[in-house]
Amino acid sequence: MAEFREEPIYRQLARIGKTLASPVRLRLLDVLDQGERTVEQLSEAADVPLKNTSAQLQQLRAAHLVTSRKDGTRVYYRLADERVSRFLDELQDFAGERLADLREAVSEHLGDPAVLEPVTAGELAARLADPESGVVIVDVRSAADHARGHVPGAVSVPLAELRDRLDELPRDAEIVAYCGGPYCAVSPEAVRLLRERGFHARPLDGGLARWRRTGNRLQTGPRLSAP
Repeated sequence: MAEFREEPIYRQLARIGKTLASPVRLRLLDVLDQGERTVEQLSEAADVPLKNTSAQLQQLRAAHLVTSRKDGTRVYYRLADERVSRFLDELQDFAGERLADLREAVSEHLGDPAVLEPVTAGELAARLADPESGVVIVDVRSAADHARGHVPGAVSVPLAELRDRLDELPRDAEIVAYCGGPYCAVSPEAVRLLRERGFHARPLDGGLARWRRTGNRLQTGPRLSAP
C-alpha cells in the first residue's frame, strides 16, 4: 500500500479547520458577527485579554475570515463577508445536532430553551410586518451595541437597567427580548425577570446574530423609548 502523502489541496482546506479549532477565535467571530469593533472594543466585549485578542485576529485575518479598515488612528475589524456569518450559523447548528456534550453545555449555560418558548427570526420578521401584532422588541445589550445595529424598532433597555425601567414597558403586549448571539445568556435572564414581574415575554432564538444570518436587516441609531 502506498504511503499517504499530504497533498497541497487538503493542506489548504485544513487551514480553515485549524483556524476554527480555537474557542477564543470562535468567540471573537461570534462577537464580530454583531458588528465591527476595534481591538479594544472586541477584547472587552469578548472578555478576552487585549494582547491575546490582537494575536487571534491575525490568525483570523490570515485565513481571510476577518478584514479591517482604518479610521484615523483606529483600526476596525469585521467579518470578511456574509458567507462567514452563514458558515458560523451552519457550524453551530451542525455541531448542536452532532454533539450531545454541546447541547448539554448550552442547556447548562442558558437553561432549557423550550421553557422560554423562543421566537424564531422568521416568526419575528412576520410579526414586524403586521402592524396589528402588538409585539414590543427589547434589546438588552449595551446602549453602544444597540447604536451599532439592532432589530428595527427595538427599544434599548440594557439588562442592568431593566429592573428600574419596568414601568416603561407595556403589560398588555408580548415582549421579545434579545441579546448578541446564540449562546448569550443575557436575554434568557431578562425574560425570566420579566415573567416574574408579570410580563408576557419570550427570547429571540439565536439573538441578533441569528436575525442577521437569516437575511434580516439591521437599524442603526440612538436608543428609542418604549411605546
